[in-house]
Amino acid sequence: MAALPRGAWERSKNPSFNSAAHLPIADIPSRSNSRRGLQSPPRLNGRSAPPMLTCSVHPLPYRANPADYFAAIRNAPGAVLLDSGRPSAERGRYDLLSAWPLEQLAVLPDENGAHFVQRLRDNLSRLGEAQLPAGYELPFAGGLIGYLSYDFGRHLENLPSQALDDLQLPDARFGLYDWALISDHHGQTSQLVFHPSLVDSERQRLIALFTQPQVDALAPFKLNAPMAADLSADDYRQAFERIQDYIQAGDCYQVNFAQRFRAECQGDPWLAYCALRQACPTPFSGFQSLPDGGAVLSLSPERFVRVSQRQVETRPIKGTRPRGVTPAEDAANAAELLASPKDRAENLMIVDLLRNDLGRTCRIGSVRVPELFSLESYPNVHHLVSSVTGELAADRDALDLIAGSFPGGSITGAPKIRAMQIIDELEPARRGLYCGSLLYLDVRGEMDSSIAIRSLLVKDGQVCCWGGGGIVADSDWQAEYQESMTKVRILLDTLQNL
Repeated sequence: MAALPRGAWERSKNPSFNSAAHLPIADIPSRSNSRRGLQSPPRLNGRSAPPMLTCSVHPLPYRANPADYFAAIRNAPGAVLLDSGRPSAERGRYDLLSAWPLEQLAVLPDENGAHFVQRLRDNLSRLGEAQLPAGYELPFAGGLIGYLSYDFGRHLENLPSQALDDLQLPDARFGLYDWALISDHHGQTSQLVFHPSLVDSERQRLIALFTQPQVDALAPFKLNAPMAADLSADDYRQAFERIQDYIQAGDCYQVNFAQRFRAECQGDPWLAYCALRQACPTPFSGFQSLPDGGAVLSLSPERFVRVSQRQVETRPIKGTRPRGVTPAEDAANAAELLASPKDRAENLMIVDLLRNDLGRTCRIGSVRVPELFSLESYPNVHHLVSSVTGELAADRDALDLIAGSFPGGSITGAPKIRAMQIIDELEPARRGLYCGSLLYLDVRGEMDSSIAIRSLLVKDGQVCCWGGGGIVADSDWQAEYQESMTKVRILLDTLQNL
């Protein structure tokens, strides 16, 4: 197999991955189309397709920390950063940032998921396919960047609606971007990538902006009160026991149950993100500005699905131990996780679920499990990670893959739909961003996406954070309760100390 270009947050160890006449009301124009040259897909009328257009690339001084460049666009509409956690994290290869999207697309409350996915596909087609210049190995040539909340699953599946929607976050929001600043940490290069439709005056403006970036003064971020859990320990225990009843009754094998922490806050969430990425660098981090002054802050270690040259990979995390205080304790915790029959069984359940999910859109016989029960370590925890791969079927694309596998099995349970029904019954409020996905999809069909765990939402004067874990038949409620807090303790403590 030919070597594949790595995704924006690349960290794979798998050798095969190393070598409509009117827009709906939710499509919010962000910049005048008269400046751009967006066109409808070409009509060939029996003639051969025209040569594919080529992006232009402008080199910039290399920056290991993407915050140095992102600060210049912090207050721009639609500012977004997909962050590999450098220079502290070691697994990620690329950072990708952009702003001033041509369009902003949000799913409507009652919109069918397949219809929204088609709207995304149509907007990619309007931007137009393009290739990178020869010799460049970069993940993005213009396209979509945004998030899917966990509750976007309600637009794809028939689910109950018991949990309170108190955050009022759109279930999906994307921007259509015709430029990006990409840093390649393997090649130690930073560059602006311009889609062919971007006019020269806009290219020159962006070159000038990042050649001498100006940083605006930002209001310091701070909590107005300590982060507090929505559930008491007794509330958690009661929900745990209800899940055990469902497991014993044969309704499910595993349920990923989470609790939410929140506090009132003030100041600029970008400064909170900068502190969090320093305390907990991870290869699938990200920051996305929201129109109301809020933001999505994600410090995720987990890939959801990646597509490169039609090859698919997902890397589920299932199994966690805290880092030790001493090297000996740390090594013992890691060894205990690797040897744990319970954690290996949980991980295998999710691997089997994801094999089925990928099988919906991958070529028959192409789904494989090249990596099972690997250890990955982060500043706060050790994780047990596996890899499932496949090849897209000839009549499917990356958006079909998302629609057929979202939300990720590692953060729902098994069977997936029944687990999601139980989650909706027992978690008092909707998850919103938590356990959704941050992702990009470019005009070539290249895609990478995260599972939005270790993630926060700043909105309407409060910050929310979630922690959870998979519950199976032999789980202990106190251990699961503690694990849900261990996973986010570093995030809560960092915010508290700002």
